[in-house]
Amino acid sequence: MRQFLSGSLKYLPDPLHSFPHIMTEFIRLNPISVRPSTITLPGSKSISNRCLLLAALSHNQCQIRSLLRSDDTERMLEALHTLGIPIEHTADGCLNVHGQGGRFPQPSADLFLGNAGTAFRPLTAALAVLGGDYHLHGIPRMHERPIGDLVDALLNAGADIRYSDKTGYPPLRIGHFHDNGNRILSVKGNVSSQFLTALLMALPLTGNAYQIQIEGGLISKPYIDITLNLMEKFGVTVTNNHYRSFHIPSGSRYTSPEILHIEGDASSASYFLAAGLLSGVPIKVEGIGRHAIQGDTAFALELEKIGADVAWGDNFIQVSRRPNQAIRAFDLDANHIPDAAMTLAVVALAADAPCTLRNIGSWRVKETDRIAAMATELRKVGAAVEERPDSIRITPPPQLTPNARIDTYDDHRIAMCFSLVSLLGVPIEINDPKCTHKTFPDYFRVFSTLSAD
Repeated sequence: MRQFLSGSLKYLPDPLHSFPHIMTEFIRLNPISVRPSTITLPGSKSISNRCLLLAALSHNQCQIRSLLRSDDTERMLEALHTLGIPIEHTADGCLNVHGQGGRFPQPSADLFLGNAGTAFRPLTAALAVLGGDYHLHGIPRMHERPIGDLVDALLNAGADIRYSDKTGYPPLRIGHFHDNGNRILSVKGNVSSQFLTALLMALPLTGNAYQIQIEGGLISKPYIDITLNLMEKFGVTVTNNHYRSFHIPSGSRYTSPEILHIEGDASSASYFLAAGLLSGVPIKVEGIGRHAIQGDTAFALELEKIGADVAWGDNFIQVSRRPNQAIRAFDLDANHIPDAAMTLAVVALAADAPCTLRNIGSWRVKETDRIAAMATELRKVGAAVEERPDSIRITPPPQLTPNARIDTYDDHRIAMCFSLVSLLGVPIEINDPKCTHKTFPDYFRVFSTLSAD
């Protein structure tokens, strides 16, 4: 590990959860040869935060196992605690969540949610339809991420939501809900699928039937599939009309499964699966497999199209590449895997021709403007990059630029994506590596285990 990782690394235990925190301004990754490896994935962020909220709003107790422990889930746990939800930490690392019958015991609260969109958007909707006196805010970047389409839909249902600063963006003030009898709501689908997810999860709390209509196209449909799948596990079945409208039945209420296992994070798997392709060495990730409910498992299928050998099991995916098999260029509509597609942007550096990722406009409103950020950082390692409003074209250089210093923009995925450059024969330095705490607190430690040195 000393040969692979350098730069004043210092690991200290997190005072609450013993996470390894990297206390340094940057991390240097030296070129490595990769050994056959098996990686156990952390729990899915998308599933973890959805399940925490659904369990809190259920009428019974749920034990959640393999929950992701990261900055984003901590923000959700802190919010639920503030809202009066009893949550017990067991000795074996599980959580017992005591649902409060579709209500929050605390009718007023000030909630700081960092930059956790998977906490901010669903909590906004749930609190709005239940009503109370709530203030929701986060870090400055969260206040730059749009929420107006969700707020408009909730206002049409009778919610009382006011913007504390800029119209269409957090922070928010939420007041009492006044049911106006409007049972058909519309929401735009081309900015963030989290707006629809938030409505789907919140409206059953009213006990009324609702129809949600989608204006325009719906991006990131696999994330809606995750939401619908989990809602069904919690006892609420939503009718999906070809992703154009969704029907929530009257009399719905959430009932938790007694025990719930969280799948491994498919987006986090993408870095290790890509490592198998780039290195040609078999890399197996455990925690997801052929029956996973996360759409980002389709990343492995995209790797297969460009030269990877992929093996699937019930609880694993393994990727390698045959000797002398080139990594083929791609032109991909990545709407179905928006997060994992970022990993393909770095894979493009090893392709045999220019590569294009299309239909990724949602990157613009994530933790940072990911299209602009990826274009800037890919140029640092020598790539020629064309940036468009909803696409990016990457021409790999004849030779990568060594020792590039990558800015991460407080975006965990940029840090993890660019770690893969160290598999391409050049050293790379990554600023603010601790930003991975958002979803994968010990990512760089786990990544270092790939090294054969």
